[in-house]
Amino acid sequence: MPRKIASNWLWTPEGFLRRPLVTLDDGGRILDVRTCDDPDREPFTEFHAGLLTPGFVNAHCHLELSALRGRIPEGCGFAGFARAMGEVRGLADEEERRAAIAAADAEMTRGGIVAVGDIANGEAAFDVKSAGRIAYRTFAEFFGLRTMAADGLRPLLRHPRTSLTPHSVYSVQDAPFRALCAEGTAPLSIHFMESPAEAELFAGRGPLHEWYARAGFVCDFLHYGSPAERLVRSIPAERPLILVHACCVGEEEVRRILTHFTAPVYWCLCPRSNRYISRLAPPVALLRSLGARICLGTDSLASNRSLSLLDELRALGGVPLRESLRWVTLGGAEALGLDDALGTVAPGKRPGLNLLTGLDFERMALTPDTRVKPLL
Repeated sequence: MPRKIASNWLWTPEGFLRRPLVTLDDGGRILDVRTCDDPDREPFTEFHAGLLTPGFVNAHCHLELSALRGRIPEGCGFAGFARAMGEVRGLADEEERRAAIAAADAEMTRGGIVAVGDIANGEAAFDVKSAGRIAYRTFAEFFGLRTMAADGLRPLLRHPRTSLTPHSVYSVQDAPFRALCAEGTAPLSIHFMESPAEAELFAGRGPLHEWYARAGFVCDFLHYGSPAERLVRSIPAERPLILVHACCVGEEEVRRILTHFTAPVYWCLCPRSNRYISRLAPPVALLRSLGARICLGTDSLASNRSLSLLDELRALGGVPLRESLRWVTLGGAEALGLDDALGTVAPGKRPGLNLLTGLDFERMALTPDTRVKPLL
């Protein structure tokens, strides 16, 4: 028998629909969406007070780092965090890592997340990802300034919805970066302009430059002159792109990127991770003013206290809820190429269904009491 769910409001890309009635089949596929003034008169209808939304999409996460929760202190800065990652990454044993990955997947499910753009450097998380309810789009991440080929990552491509991506513009030499960006048609997910050190590296100064000099790394890509210029001169214009963090990007760089790419460019913001690492914040107002496509991620538990997209929404501040809910639903689904099934509550889709309670319904805004509950 179809399931009928009614509520006070439903988020849609066009706005908030009042008094919605959503009908679904046993598999969670949307059969019908309409308004209903008196759901009590509709047989077999559940009423849930609050705001219905599609399931949330976490566009950037590192599930395999879940055992590092709390191991790196807050506020150590970008270079300090990168060094600490190298020191603590191997501290957890295999059993601890496996348990932490499973717990993180369950935490996201409880938080109404139905899809994740996950970064993988190895096999550690795939068993959990294949067994759970979340749809994972996995980016097998290549990095290393002394490694010139991604052969070690290619076995990961046997897993569904998995493709190769370079880690960033500062951690991959020129030939492998260009080769990876020219390979395939799946989205690339690239850490970009997370700190001032990235642009400073191209100018031959700053903490990243100093770290590389001490380690004996020689970068063969600095002739591009800037992180943004390296992107546009190395990546085919038709390649879909997710740029993660972008805390230190400016208007000229955003315009340069947006005018170059013919495929969609999504800016994946992880505000709580940036606050955790370096007390920086993404340029939300700038990106909004330029009409950039935005999605949200949690990053990993190495740099975040939880994997809650509701908490990421709170961290954004003054963005209207109608707009920010798009970022954690349709925006993320489009960025990951999953919007054929996810992102909107529309007939034929299986987007999941969340209920937000504790809202300020007069202003249609989040409050400290707002909670998310998955209904499917």
